[in-house]
Amino acid sequence: MERALAMDNLYAGAVDRTLTDEQLAAKAREGDAAAMEELYLRYRQPVFRIVYRSTRNIDEAEDIVQDVFLKAFERLHTFREQSRFSTWLMRIALNLCTDRARMRQRRQELLEREADHKLAWCHPDAPDPIQTTQQNAFHEAFYTALNQLPDHHRQLIILRDLEEMDYETIAQILGTSVGAVKLRVMRARRAFKAKLEPLLRAIGELE
Repeated sequence: MERALAMDNLYAGAVDRTLTDEQLAAKAREGDAAAMEELYLRYRQPVFRIVYRSTRNIDEAEDIVQDVFLKAFERLHTFREQSRFSTWLMRIALNLCTDRARMRQRRQELLEREADHKLAWCHPDAPDPIQTTQQNAFHEAFYTALNQLPDHHRQLIILRDLEEMDYETIAQILGTSVGAVKLRVMRARRAFKAKLEPLLRAIGELE
């Protein structure tokens, strides 16, 4: 949260708010702090929504959002106007979410191995702690299933079904064709359904 406040107060000055994202990016590339601030204000909330849906943790999401903009402003020299600034920014956000998810998964695996070892020593017949986790609400089941998906499937469910982005925008973010996105979304939904249905049965949402 402190980093978010620091970012909010980082820039000073005024900028013409009628400028396009790409015009602002050009100014920001030249070191215009007011242009950076305007881009941050325009896209902080959209980026936060994407990141929060991936992390489900406000503090971690805020932290990643700051990293997204810091990395974007550091890499403005790599931005080319073949795509929109917003799609370029969302691509950075997705990549950082993927990196964090992998780090989180590695930490979780270490903790689970340690927990399993302790449980086996204390209680040889103790059930798997993951299997005994209570799934007592649809919302919890939904995000549990979502987080079990591989990164490429989870990102598509977030972009298409939660953020309700059109296929063209998703194609620009991912750097692929609309046809490829439609096929990937279909596969992601199929994988998500396979993860979600057992959880829904466990809480009585499905027969």
